[in-house]
Amino acid sequence: MDVAATSLLIPPRPTMAERPPSLLGFLRAVRRNTLTMWTQRAYQEMIVPSRLLTRANVLVNDPAAIHRILVDNHANYRRSPASIRILRPITGNGLLLSEGESWRHQRRTTAPALAPRVLPMLVRHIVTTADEQIARLGAKAGATKPGAAKTGDPVDLLAAMQMLALEIAGRSMFSLEMGNFGAAMRRMLGEYARQLSRPNLFDMVLPASVPTLRDLRRRRFQARWMGLMEIIMQDRMQLAEPETPRDLFDLLRAARDPETGEAFTPVQLRDQLATLILAGHETTAVTLFWALSLLAQDQREQQLVAAEAAAVPIQADAAMAALPMLVRTRAVVNETLRLYPPAFAIVREAIGPDRFGDFVLPKGSVVMIAPWVLHRHQRLWRDPDAFDPNRFMPGQPQPPRFAYLPFGAGPRVCVGAQFALTEATLVLAMLLRQFHVTLDEAPPMPAAVVTTQPERPVQFRLTPR
Repeated sequence: MDVAATSLLIPPRPTMAERPPSLLGFLRAVRRNTLTMWTQRAYQEMIVPSRLLTRANVLVNDPAAIHRILVDNHANYRRSPASIRILRPITGNGLLLSEGESWRHQRRTTAPALAPRVLPMLVRHIVTTADEQIARLGAKAGATKPGAAKTGDPVDLLAAMQMLALEIAGRSMFSLEMGNFGAAMRRMLGEYARQLSRPNLFDMVLPASVPTLRDLRRRRFQARWMGLMEIIMQDRMQLAEPETPRDLFDLLRAARDPETGEAFTPVQLRDQLATLILAGHETTAVTLFWALSLLAQDQREQQLVAAEAAAVPIQADAAMAALPMLVRTRAVVNETLRLYPPAFAIVREAIGPDRFGDFVLPKGSVVMIAPWVLHRHQRLWRDPDAFDPNRFMPGQPQPPRFAYLPFGAGPRVCVGAQFALTEATLVLAMLLRQFHVTLDEAPPMPAAVVTTQPERPVQFRLTPR
């Protein structure tokens, strides 16, 4: 490693396994922290085959093979039973889990509501809500001026970012403050994460159509969760009809499939909104948490972002004009998504056989594309474990297209990717121009079960600039 590389921040990460896990070790890892199951070989080789019971498993890091799986031959791959069991209770049959013609109808109908032309409307919600929530965060933290004896009370930034992102999601989707619903939503999502989201052996080996005892508990949870979604929709319906759309609810309710002219049914609309609420706030919240954690560990980089943000006016009616000026902030967001991709693994089941170069994939194989591994692969990235936003600055060489997948790729690429990047960039800039962020304890260690989160609550200090 060269001298320049030694000055880069290397944030903590789980120790790599010395050897591939046994069946018991694999089950323990996916229940506690999936990041612990990959060996050094996973970060060095392009195709890593293994077996789980009688089924072939393949970790794919080769960008050309990933292109084959997600784009050229995507119809040959479907979601694994475990991912269906874990996600369906909180997303229903929305865009994330639907297949075939149902997925095509939902994709065609949903995509226009999240097109770039809609961003100015959504950005107003982002900035207005962030302004209010950041003021509350400062008051709650008891933040004091620099140089004071006390620099404010410790803050659980993950919980704070989850509530901030949830409020933004509520305003963007429903034009509603989440005061009446936010606590219940976070409580239910926390309950699900602790009790029902961790896969077991039956989740992975039984077809999704065969229910387990845990699935019965998941179905009871789903009834309560979707009931809450319906209450929020009913509350939103009480607002007067606007002359022009004011949020995603208006856009999705008015949306029509451009090929068939069909609108969403009430159940389809509910499931779509549940999917967007989950994906739209949880992934952005963990991205903001990890960005702030990295910048708390790298004070020089934090100062660069803060200086850039201070020089850029970010106002609700003109925030789109601010985005092109937040170059450094956007690079930090991109580097955060490289080091801590919220969706740490994409798992597919091969419907039929396939081939990647010389590697022949048998029918029924489980294929894993793990952005956590891919983004830290030693043959694809320079200083792969280092925090280096410069790699995403203008003029820098770009990584291979399918070596960087924070939002997936191909027909199933995240439909809200542009909105998520815009939100993370704007909110990070607004936070850093307001607060100087420091860690109050040891840096967090990442753990992955459903998304990539810290393995324990971590306290930070916020000091007004």
